[in-house]
Amino acid sequence: MANSFASKTFTALADLYPNMANLKIIGIVIGKTDVKGFPDRKNVGSERYTFSFTIRDSPAHFVNAASWGSEGYIRSLSDSFRIGECVIIENPLIQRKELEREEKFSPATPGNCKLLLSENHSTVKVCSSYEVDTKLLALIYLPIKESRDYYSLGDIVANGHSLDGKIINVLAAVRSVGEPKCFTTSDRRRGQRCEVKLYDETESSFTMICWDNESILVAQSWMPRETVIFASDVRISFDKFRNCMTATVISKTIITTNPDTPEANILLNFIRENKETNPLDGEIDSYLKDSINLNAIVDVYTVEQLKVKALKNEGKADPFYGILYAHISTLNIDGATTTVVRCRCSGCGYVMKEASGPCTACHRDSLELKSAFRSFHLLIDVTDHTGTLHACSLTGGVAEETLGCTVNEFLTMTDEQKTALKWQFLLERSKLYLKFFLSHRARGGLRVSVLSCKLADPTEASKNLSGQGNT
Repeated sequence: MANSFASKTFTALADLYPNMANLKIIGIVIGKTDVKGFPDRKNVGSERYTFSFTIRDSPAHFVNAASWGSEGYIRSLSDSFRIGECVIIENPLIQRKELEREEKFSPATPGNCKLLLSENHSTVKVCSSYEVDTKLLALIYLPIKESRDYYSLGDIVANGHSLDGKIINVLAAVRSVGEPKCFTTSDRRRGQRCEVKLYDETESSFTMICWDNESILVAQSWMPRETVIFASDVRISFDKFRNCMTATVISKTIITTNPDTPEANILLNFIRENKETNPLDGEIDSYLKDSINLNAIVDVYTVEQLKVKALKNEGKADPFYGILYAHISTLNIDGATTTVVRCRCSGCGYVMKEASGPCTACHRDSLELKSAFRSFHLLIDVTDHTGTLHACSLTGGVAEETLGCTVNEFLTMTDEQKTALKWQFLLERSKLYLKFFLSHRARGGLRVSVLSCKLADPTEASKNLSGQGNT
């Protein structure tokens, strides 16, 4: 007969029966770590391997389980089940938790016990369909934390550096899931990294990074703009490269996909209602929230090299960045102003057809109407000796810095003044910091956003164009 974590006697097992035999536990796996190897102190030159997981059998009770052993045993055991599956554990060793040490690196659990699985005595197997209790399956949709105990993405951004290094809970919708990227550490260990973009009613884009294979595997199942997640115990930090706050999945994190809570249901309704009217394209992402530290961008390309790199990145969701020394070959700023200046919502940044009235993307009520503001919206062509990049997006403050005037100042210019301004750039080589990401809606399948555009120093440009720069 299965023993339940909800049983009061379970807490006492660590004292009464530290080596209790014939114990059988059934629960659903709600969290899992990667397999890791450590030097074996008893056998110099060899390694012991371990992984851990969190199992739950009631809304209020869940426990961590760990196993140590040979590489073959540990990898086989880890591969035998996944997060969201019901498992049967037989003959585990029950131990007391070392709170300060263990809960620093493992999910915090309500009891004072943990399970240790022995290679020689313990077994774990996935439940067959007739062994699964439907009440267990429902537990995968319940966060391990109070459903109201979370930060909105807007709160995280607003608090900024005060949350740097803090571990908090986040409720958000999935905007996009990047392709896993492989890397090798200095000690030749292989790993993966996956970037997930989140959003909610308060923020249009927020980055969460997954480093372990288990969370990456779960993330790959998420449907952009359809999935809501409750991430318990993620680490918040300030990303110097992006110049913004980000979240990181750590060993303490438990992620609940599409949680069955009132707060999650409200957010789910929000993303469904705004799915069609709020396109969430890369242009707005770049315009509003994707502030990049330009000093971190060092790779210099030619147009031809950029097009080759874009082909290699085909099928990948993550953007890449680069520097280009080129002439602006198309800059239509002396035509109709409607193609140069647009009205945007001050709340979310989306283009509004009319300067007055509610923003159709925000769906704010009449008491929370956000004002509209005018903003540059330019599509420029840039050309070097190897080719041309068409329809590069030059918007917002970057456009004002490039042109050297505000929108209001531009609107007061005569056509002659606008033409003179245009030729200041068409005749000179510029240094452009660019962001590239694939988009089936963009010309040539590549969307390009200008992060900075200034007239290039001739010596610097000559040095880089002769192949002496960072290529």
